[in-house]
Order: sequence, then structure tokens, then C-alpha cells
Amino acid sequence: MCHKVIKTQISMLCFFLLFPTVFICSFMVAAPIFGYLGDRFNRKVILSCGIFFWSIVTLLSSFIGKEYYWLFVLSRGLVGIGESSYSSISPTIIGDLFTNNSRTMMLSVFYLAIPLGSGLGYILGASAKVAAGDWHWALRVSPLLGMTAGTLILLFVPDPKRGSADQMGGRIRTRTSWLCDMKALAKNRSYVFSSLASAAVSFATGAFGMWIPLYLVRAQIVQKTAEACTKEICSSTDSLIFGAITCVTGLLGVVIGAATTRLCRQKTERADPLVCAVSMLGSAIFICLIFVVAKKSIVGAYVCIFIGETLLFLNWAITADILMFVVIPTRRATAVAFQSFTSHLLGDAGSPYLIGLISDALQQSYTTSALWRFLSLGYALMLCPFIIVLGGMFFLATALFFLDDRDKLTTSLYGEHILRDRHFVKVPALLLTTFLNTSDEKSGQTGAVYALKRIKYICLLCQGET
Repeated sequence: MCHKVIKTQISMLCFFLLFPTVFICSFMVAAPIFGYLGDRFNRKVILSCGIFFWSIVTLLSSFIGKEYYWLFVLSRGLVGIGESSYSSISPTIIGDLFTNNSRTMMLSVFYLAIPLGSGLGYILGASAKVAAGDWHWALRVSPLLGMTAGTLILLFVPDPKRGSADQMGGRIRTRTSWLCDMKALAKNRSYVFSSLASAAVSFATGAFGMWIPLYLVRAQIVQKTAEACTKEICSSTDSLIFGAITCVTGLLGVVIGAATTRLCRQKTERADPLVCAVSMLGSAIFICLIFVVAKKSIVGAYVCIFIGETLLFLNWAITADILMFVVIPTRRATAVAFQSFTSHLLGDAGSPYLIGLISDALQQSYTTSALWRFLSLGYALMLCPFIIVLGGMFFLATALFFLDDRDKLTTSLYGEHILRDRHFVKVPALLLTTFLNTSDEKSGQTGAVYALKRIKYICLLCQGET
């Protein structure tokens, strides 16, 4: 009986590992294709078609019987292809509708949909399953919402001209070939380093989503507050709690990240990558603390998870905004797609397997010890904070090159003169703002009259006439 239970649990683990892997792999393969299309054709149509495609595939997969298991796995791959379309293209449309702080805010609203949609999807799917008494209905509700969203996009979402928000009277160069785009992106240091940092975030979140709930279960067994599961289907309380925390921290992280970046931009022009770097390094500290306190306190572990994930998710929208600042509009869909490709390839596509392999290798000699099973998984998960620190270093490297790459973008859009004009106008503009808010108490002059006299005085001073 025991061997049968173990075999069933291993089969269930393989099941849950296979589905995300198929989804991520298909997503990675399709993203560069949609990036290419998104830079050259009508983005609104491609976006809507992707949503309709995954909605129809999800709906049809709910009617697949268990004897066609392989077909069900294939459907998850097709869903990944559909989702890669709008994840690659949507940020570029937002980037062409808004600029600066407005763009940061709108990208934040867009990325809020990731944790919010995940949480609501789980709740809605679980409710549909309970109401219908059949888990297949969980796959029949969300497609209706997806088709509604696709229709609304076709009817009401504009497809702005590429670079319309950034151009402001400038000019967009002729669209280049795909090979030329890839060479330019490879030479864009801010883009490369921020993409590697994004992969570090993906590595950690992929590993945590798979292994942290099991780690907390083993921690409770060591604390003797729970017993080892010997049933074919075990309780998923820790998975539910961790999922709820991930949704909440995702929401908080995106909101706090946008607000912090907006505030820090008043102090430094490198605010975007610096905020990401500090949040990543801070996250690594609290994630390390998870493995220190978990043996003694599950509540303490959840607190560390909450703070660590909030800091980790701070950079979701900011990373996309960095890309908008350093990549020309006609290349952005390709850039977003390959950033997604890199993040998954170096991140969550392999991190769950790597953590599992390390844990298995560590516990081979002590497989009968509950304490060692707990510790070995913890030691394996300790790889994640080091990867997060590495991601923080990549964001610091991004900060070094951010202004240069942003100026290169500005030059490509407006020409060399705009950089000189920007710095020339900056000081007089600040002086004018200051003087307009001052007055001369002796003469009683206020506002523009007094400001003009002061500006005339400064001009004479600069010419050496006073």
C-alpha cells in the first residue's frame, strides 16, 4: 500500500511539473515570433487573435477525456502560444500611448493584472468546480471572459503609431531587419543587463512556487505540528496560503515600485534601475531569513516570505519601463519578446528541476530522516537568494549604462542637437520657475515682472556687464 501511495504521489508531482514546463517552453518559442510580428503589423489584431486563440483552446481542452492525456498536455502548449502574443505586444501599445511617469503608472496597472488575475482565476475556477461538481467547468469560465476582453480590445483599444508618444515632432528611422534589430539589442547594455536581472527574478519565483509549500510542510513535520501525509491526495493548505501571499505581494510590489520610482526620479535620473537593485538586494535578505526561522516558526517564515516577495515583485513594471527608455519604438515588441524568452529560459523553465536535483542529491544518504529531508530542501532553495543578489548586481550594472543608452535613443529619435538643447534649456527653466514664485518686498513687484528683471540681470552678469 505504501509503495502504491508513493508511486501515486510521484505521478502527481510529475503531472504538476510537466504542465508548467510545456506551457513555458511553448511560450518561449512563440514569443520571438510575436515580437517580430508586433513590430511590423497591426498590433491590435495580433493581440486580439492571441486572446481568442488561447480562449478557444482552453475551452476545447475541458472536453478532453483522460484517455487522451497527451492531447490535454498539447493544449497547454497551445495556450502558451496564445498568451505569448499579448504579453509581448501589450506593453508596446502602452509605451506608445504614454510617456515618463504616466507610462510608469499605466505599465503598473497592466502588470497588476498578473497577481490579480491569478488570484481571481483560482477563486473563480474553484467556485465553478464546486458549483458544477466537475473540475472541467473551471476551464469553461475563463475562456468566456477572455473572448469578452478580446472583443473589447478590437472595438475600443487604439493602435497608435509606433513612437507617437516619444516622437513629439521628431522622426522615426526606417524599420530595420530582424537581424539588425537583434544586433542592436545585443549591443544595448541596459537592455541586456536588465533582461538578465529579470531572469533572476523568474528563477526565484519559479523555484518558490514549486517548492516553498512543500518546504513549509516539512518544517511543520519537524516541529511536530503536523504529520507526514500518507494519502494519495494530501492537504493543500500551505499551497493556498502561499498562493494568496503571492497574489497580495504582487499587487503591493507593483504599486510600491511605481510610487517609489516616481519619487526617486526627482532625485536622480538613474532611479529606475537603482530602485530595482535595492529591492532585489533587500529581498535576498528576507528570503535568506525564511530558512533561518522556518524550523522554529511557520508564522515567522510566512512574514519573511511576504516581505521578500513584495520587494522581489517591486521591479515588474519598472523593468518594462527601463526597456521603453532605451529601445526605439519600432524594436520594442522584439525586445519585450526576447526579454521574456531570456527570463524563462534562464529562469523558471529550469529552476524547479535544478532545486529538486540538488535536494535529492543532498538527501540520498539520509532518506529516512524527516529532519534531513527538510534541511536538504532548504539548502537547495538557498541557491535562490544568491541568484537574486546576482540579479541586483545586474540592475546596478544597468544603472551604470542607463543614461548613455537613453541618450542614444533620444539621439536616434531627434538628432544630436536635442541633447544640447535639453541641457541648455534646463537651467533657465529652473531659474524661471524659481523667480516666478518670488517677489521683491521693497518694490512690491511680484510674479512675471520681477522675474523678467531678475533674468535680465543674470544675462548681463553672464556677459560680464555687471
